[in-house]
Amino acid sequence: MKLGTVTPILRIFDEAKAREFYLGFLGFRADWEHRFEPGLPLYLQVSRGACVLHLSEHHGDCCPGAALRIDVDDIDGLHAELAGKQYGYARPGIDDTPWGSRELSVKDPFGNRLTFTQADAAPE
Repeated sequence: MKLGTVTPILRIFDEAKAREFYLGFLGFRADWEHRFEPGLPLYLQVSRGACVLHLSEHHGDCCPGAALRIDVDDIDGLHAELAGKQYGYARPGIDDTPWGSRELSVKDPFGNRLTFTQADAAPE
């Protein structure tokens, strides 16, 4: 048996803030979106590289306050990119963890925490 990829669904409440954060600040792109009809909640897929997220305004899809861990291969590059955007609501730093990774955590406007993590390349 082979398991497939996982696509997390994150709860959002405001389309404009979600686009500002995920597309503008984090550099994801909008792949597609769906509404059953105009004025109804948005369901949006965003991606950056192999990282794919679903963002949903539908109250029954998920609860706010999720936590994700996203592997990256250049945490310093990501940090420099995000710092350069001077986003008014988050200025994340890099933490060196006791378990040997380097991590950059940021909360979206809806209370979901995204932790970008890079494993230590050479354990001592």
